[in-house]
Amino acid sequence: MKTVSFLLRLAVSVAALSALAACTESESSTKPPAMPPAAVSIVSVKSAPVPVVNDLPGRIAPTRIAEVRPRVSGIIIKRVFEQGSLVKEGDVLYEIDPAPFQLQVESAKATLQKAKAAQLLASQQADRQKQLRQRNFASEQDLDNAIAQLAQANAEVAAAKAGLDSAQLNLRYADVTAPISGRIGRALITEGALVSANETNALTTIQQLDPVYADFTQSSHDLLSLRQALKKGQLESPATGQATVHLFYDDGTEYKYPGRLLFSESTVDPTTGQITMRAEVPNPDGDLLPGMYIRVRIEQGVEQAALTVPEQAVQRDTGGQAQLYVVNKDDVVEIRNVVLGRTSGVKTVVASGLKAGDKVVVEGFQKIRPGAKVQPEEWKAAKETPAGKETTATAG
Repeated sequence: MKTVSFLLRLAVSVAALSALAACTESESSTKPPAMPPAAVSIVSVKSAPVPVVNDLPGRIAPTRIAEVRPRVSGIIIKRVFEQGSLVKEGDVLYEIDPAPFQLQVESAKATLQKAKAAQLLASQQADRQKQLRQRNFASEQDLDNAIAQLAQANAEVAAAKAGLDSAQLNLRYADVTAPISGRIGRALITEGALVSANETNALTTIQQLDPVYADFTQSSHDLLSLRQALKKGQLESPATGQATVHLFYDDGTEYKYPGRLLFSESTVDPTTGQITMRAEVPNPDGDLLPGMYIRVRIEQGVEQAALTVPEQAVQRDTGGQAQLYVVNKDDVVEIRNVVLGRTSGVKTVVASGLKAGDKVVVEGFQKIRPGAKVQPEEWKAAKETPAGKETTATAG
């Protein structure tokens, strides 16, 4: 009986071990399912016109500046203007004591009257000598003398008139007027001061501040590169006088009135290697003051067939080399070394290493590697910065 029970237990154990082995073998023969290709966001590269925009440092300068000086000598008896105010051309700024000049005018008038009286007498004598000569009662010499005296009297009248005009001019110059319209500075001379026509110090200064000049500088190397690109037809230049500039305060705030480029100098500063350019900018509110530091954003050309990619698509290796992940026609990722140009807004210009139609990965880098198969999806960009707000810098 014991033998039968032992055999029964042994049979059950063998059956259990067989079943367990069968289950293990079945599980080991089942393979896990393959992972699907990673989804990545891509953009298809297209050629499009891209403006060449540069941010350059500059300062504000007045369009006109005049130092007010006296034209006659005398004592200042009154300051008429308010310091720091706006004045118009011809406004009286200072009054010089006019009494000496008024006396000169009166004296010149008397001299003119005396000259005219002598002229009248000489004219009458000349007429009388002509009549006597016609009757042979006077000699030819007497007639010649009368005519000469009349000519001399006429010259004295002319000189007296010039003296009167000079005296009246000096009297007008006793009122020191504004030579230009603009904002006047502080008074440098007070009442009671003696000034002269050869004064070395200005009485005050006037600056015209609407419009103003924005003087800014650019590297001669960068400007030369732009000109060479224009000559080769790689860029198109704005029409003469139509290059628009936008100003930005040092805190980054944009000035609301755009200006226009006037010219660039033909010489390079030997100490800095910079070329100075000048733009004219409206200043109706007087917000721009001479000497103020500003940033000037200027469009210096347009690259008609530029290839651009979003900035976030650019990757770099440990050596700093710019790279892009490109999806080929088989949806396989390739890594491509590229040379970058300038940055325009949220996009970067690719100078070489890319061609139109290439599909560049923009998002999903953490899920891919070169040679991996991916599932590309078109990237939906966020709202881009308007063209007028774009910034430009040189990318390496």
